[in-house]
Amino acid sequence: MNKKLAAALSGGAVLVLTLSGCSDDSDNKVNDWAKKVCDQVQPQLQKIANANASIQQQTADNSKPADVQRTDSTAFQQISQAYKALGAAVDSAGPPPVDDGETTQKEAVKELNASSVAYADLETKVDALDTKDQAKFADGLKGIADELNKISTSGDQALKKLQSGEVGSAMAKQKGCQKPTASAPPAAAPSAPEATPSKSASPSASASEKA
Repeated sequence: MNKKLAAALSGGAVLVLTLSGCSDDSDNKVNDWAKKVCDQVQPQLQKIANANASIQQQTADNSKPADVQRTDSTAFQQISQAYKALGAAVDSAGPPPVDDGETTQKEAVKELNASSVAYADLETKVDALDTKDQAKFADGLKGIADELNKISTSGDQALKKLQSGEVGSAMAKQKGCQKPTASAPPAAAPSAPEATPSKSASPSASASEKA
């Protein structure tokens, strides 16, 4: 019952900063800005990847609704917190030293904060689902998956702009801004009960296998 949700999540949860390497030589000031952002970004991208993996692990047809609800709720909470921290990282770095840098930064921060709010809303909605009626619960998950698809396909233009041109090239060189593979979260990080992500789980790979 959770497969559609897992597939939707893998496509949308890490819509930010999934950069590939680029060989362009960027200005030192731009590189410095990118490093400042990316050093703060990596822990949050890891948190999102781990949350993705926890939902994807809870996709068996015989999964108990209460277990699925608990896992999904915790994952959405983690993703919401991660997006909020990503917004703070981009905000605290200041505008990138390029044309329209201030506008690009403000729009990206606005978008990241909006994503944080959207995932917090999904957490509230999954908490409200009726776990005693499996059919109703499955219908509720379908609705959440549909909303998740909307989150991932709308409103990401500002982030794409941030990741383009000179700034995008500089950020792509930074290890901290490259998409991580899901792994077991640090002991201090909250994790969903009975849903510890597999060390080998990759959000995109898991989704394609289970979708």
